[in-house]
Amino acid sequence: MKLGTGIGWRPEIADAVEELPGVDWVEAVAENLCADHLPASLTRLRERGVTVVPHGVSLGLGGADRPDPGRLAGLAARAALLGTPLVSEHIAFVRAGGPRTASPALEAGHLLPVPRTWAALDVLCENVRIAQDSLPVPLALENIAALISWPDEELTEGQFLAELVERTGVRLLIDVANLHTNHVNRGEDPARALDELPVEAIAYVHVAGGVEKDGVWHDTHAHPVTEPVLAVLAELRSRVSPPGVLLERDDDFPPAAELAGELDAIRATLDAGRGRARPVPREASPRTGSPAGGERTGEPVDSGTVRDRVAVAQTSLLSALVAGTPVPEGFDHRRLGVQSRALAAKRADVVAKVAPELPEILGQAYRGAFLAYAKARPMSDGYRRDALDFAEQLLVAGRPEDSAARRRLTHWWQDRAAPRPPRRTTRLARAARSVLAGR
Repeated sequence: MKLGTGIGWRPEIADAVEELPGVDWVEAVAENLCADHLPASLTRLRERGVTVVPHGVSLGLGGADRPDPGRLAGLAARAALLGTPLVSEHIAFVRAGGPRTASPALEAGHLLPVPRTWAALDVLCENVRIAQDSLPVPLALENIAALISWPDEELTEGQFLAELVERTGVRLLIDVANLHTNHVNRGEDPARALDELPVEAIAYVHVAGGVEKDGVWHDTHAHPVTEPVLAVLAELRSRVSPPGVLLERDDDFPPAAELAGELDAIRATLDAGRGRARPVPREASPRTGSPAGGERTGEPVDSGTVRDRVAVAQTSLLSALVAGTPVPEGFDHRRLGVQSRALAAKRADVVAKVAPELPEILGQAYRGAFLAYAKARPMSDGYRRDALDFAEQLLVAGRPEDSAARRRLTHWWQDRAAPRPPRRTTRLARAARSVLAGR
């Protein structure tokens, strides 16, 4: 299956994406699409023969629980609507807690790394098989970027991916920016990862930008692609000709000409490696001994014991990140602090996008107020619920102090928290009263 060169489709750059030359395919975040109809831009692209691949971010296949049937059904519906040849997701966990650990359910609002252990691999493989059985097209899984490392890991990234492919037959989505991120943040060699993973299983490749601050690489998807990331792409190209390569950009979108320039740089990197492919000796399987881990031990995953053990570890980590509980033994306290602040900042940014009225009502006080709220209130049910809970907490505390702003926030909360949205005439009457009251 040949995809070619593509770009991540986002509503903010939909018009630019349609006009960019040489775009063979696009990728759209699955959770941002309705299951029964497409945005007009994606419809036009499909009519032109441009392939659209849905990219999931919320399944949490690396989590201790089995995949949610509703989320799987939603991803399957979007795949059918798009007529796509495949779908993609991440090797990550995004939530923890709940009945399995007899603790509150917690949402990260972000992709968190799975420990590279045999137990976590057992859970991941079973979850992947469940997902594969529920989807109408093949599944590709992406390696993620991480600020933190789990203690006592038993496999390298390449070995972990190789075992995953061998057991499940899943395809790989290799993000070269994430390999670079893990090189800076965790000291992992991208070339070694590429040597160890089965490059023939690659479905496509992500290329994205980021920025380094105080020795930590932040995979922002909001900065230009850097030369080190292109160098990792060149390393990959020297081993295999990937079926597809895609430029990701999620924020601070540049003019179309800059996007076109980044696509040209990606094409040039791939062209430079054409004809230079070399055979890659695969390192010994960890089953037969490796520097990263010894013989596999543990109980069958279906016993529940393995899932329980993974659940406790992931809940302890996520609770430390979003609820301020003690840092689990073996983790880097400074790195967890960086990750915790990054998660809170992302919550603030996403809530501002999901509910743009909140920063409009609160003005410059929005960010400080939200970060204070996030510190005391972990997310438990998605960003829209988060926005409502934040507004409710402010109102219970008698804030904002400005009475007109407080009325606007009250009406905003009532409009969205009610079982049924108010009629248009009611909304207009409220708006008129707010204007008159503010005079």
